[in-house]
Amino acid sequence: MKPVRPVYVVGGMSTSFIGKGHPDFVWKGHPDFGKRENPTLEDHLTAAILGTLAETGVAAEQLDRGFVGNFAGETFSSQGHLGAMAVRAHPALHNKPWYRFEAACASGGVAMASAVDALQGGADVVMVVGAEVQTTVSPREGADFLARAAHYSRERGIDEFTFPAMFARRWKAYSEAFGATEAELGHVSFKAYENANRNPRAHMTKVKKTLEWAQRAGDDNPRFLKNVELRDFLKVSDCSQVSDGGSGVILCTEKGLERLGKSRSSCAELAAYGVATGPLAEVADYTQLSTTRAAATVAFRDAGITARDVNVLEVHDCFAITEWLMLEALGFADRGQARELTLSGATSIEGRLPVNTGGGLIGFGHPVGATGVKQVVELYRQMKGLCGAYQMPRTPEIGVTVNMGGDDRTAAITVLRNLA
Repeated sequence: MKPVRPVYVVGGMSTSFIGKGHPDFVWKGHPDFGKRENPTLEDHLTAAILGTLAETGVAAEQLDRGFVGNFAGETFSSQGHLGAMAVRAHPALHNKPWYRFEAACASGGVAMASAVDALQGGADVVMVVGAEVQTTVSPREGADFLARAAHYSRERGIDEFTFPAMFARRWKAYSEAFGATEAELGHVSFKAYENANRNPRAHMTKVKKTLEWAQRAGDDNPRFLKNVELRDFLKVSDCSQVSDGGSGVILCTEKGLERLGKSRSSCAELAAYGVATGPLAEVADYTQLSTTRAAATVAFRDAGITARDVNVLEVHDCFAITEWLMLEALGFADRGQARELTLSGATSIEGRLPVNTGGGLIGFGHPVGATGVKQVVELYRQMKGLCGAYQMPRTPEIGVTVNMGGDDRTAAITVLRNLA
């Protein structure tokens, strides 16, 4: 949809995304194990809210309402009712309307879309914040919690690691249909880690890997599925991170800009968005993201753009194959041809179509509810030259985010236009 009342991105921030492998995350191999605890869900939520206010110079009193993206607070943290949790961050938020939105890994993107709707309905300054903690239980128990983003009764049994198996199924279908190889796909993960190494807030900022590591399975990059048909189609390097963290962004109308004392040139415009939802457990073709394509069709149409107009992308690389499927669903490559963009270097920070400049879900990390918000923050930061060591060489005019929930069952897409 195209907003009737123009919507502006004022700015935002992301906390460090942390988990195993990050120097600030305490786990059994960490020297601080038993001496301190990792931040809680409330800690990440509060840090994202207060950090966003500080980064943008907006006062809490100036917000009309807030939107929280979170998928699994009840399971990992035994905490729901996150709108009421969010307003604990600052006394000036008390009694303001804040809501929580859940759409699996697209929770942040759906919260963004709902915030835009609120701006069309009369609000003028809103905050969207996403936060997630996923490291409070074992990986197997966490995989069971995350499997609730699938049709649990019908799809849980594919493997004890449900979603890795579902995307191994997609890679199996894709590689068999188009002849793509594991060595070629390894370039996606390698790029993600390289970009994350340049991003101080990335989960994998200190974890350096080689292309050869990403291209093959081994003792340091194991295959871990038990499903015998899918085991050979996934290894650790193909997967996004199990991360904790939060992100926040402030959106406003023209009237909101006046209230905040902000200029249009300091903002990006949210030109259009698209949200599509497909039925659980009904994927017709594992080599395509049909729900993502449906959302993109609406967003691109209403923004008045084509793929040729886009300068930077933040796509939902929950697994390496998903980046290729996203590029094809958005119209940047024909079916089976996205690997050419990766192998040519076009999707690198220095390429003609940078993709996931901060590391994406594989490198930056994937605290589920925060991801869709973080993607918008990252585009804004690239447009305003704020990305430091991972800044694109040329300033992007148009950027697109894609936030996906489940096995392409919910897709939320935003189109941002830089203002100068």
